[in-house]
Amino acid sequence: MRTGPTGKLLRRDVVAELLRDRGGLLAIGGLGAPAWDITAAGDVPENLPLWGGMGAAAMMGLGLALAQPSRPVAVITGDGEMLMGIGSLATIAVQRPRNLAIIVLDNEHYGETGMQETATRHGVDLAAMARGAGIGDCRLVRTAEEVTFLREAIHAGTGPIFAQVKIDEAPVPLVLPPREASILQARMREAVLGPAAHLQ
Repeated sequence: MRTGPTGKLLRRDVVAELLRDRGGLLAIGGLGAPAWDITAAGDVPENLPLWGGMGAAAMMGLGLALAQPSRPVAVITGDGEMLMGIGSLATIAVQRPRNLAIIVLDNEHYGETGMQETATRHGVDLAAMARGAGIGDCRLVRTAEEVTFLREAIHAGTGPIFAQVKIDEAPVPLVLPPREASILQARMREAVLGPAAHLQ
């Protein structure tokens, strides 16, 4: 796994490793770059990349994990998006879905609005906040080996898991999923519930 100019991991390498040999894993990509990242790793029906709804990714993942307890669910989002939805961590901690992992790609910037610095640039520790909310497995990930360990934990079903992954801030080319939310929703629904999902 490569590193960028800052010595931190490259976001696309991290996501490619997390989604490698994914099996039945369902993935939600938070607003902006994380949505492009999961698409770059493979545009499949089991992905739900969010085009909007900043701050909603973790709660959408919680709902999906509770509705599909036999399938691992990974929310891959950014630090800015997670900061906006930080209260969701308390609800996740109370519900304790064993099949849910929240992975924050932390480049310490709001990448979609001009690369303004986020609070994590100034020492805010999201993993510590998740631990304070009551999530038992909280990780600060900086190395390729730790990313692989995280991937294994996602599939082990011992969650909920929260991981703050420090990544390089350099922008990467856009890899855009379908733009229509109705298409994204329908294809994931069919992937989860089967071809007759539209009848339910």
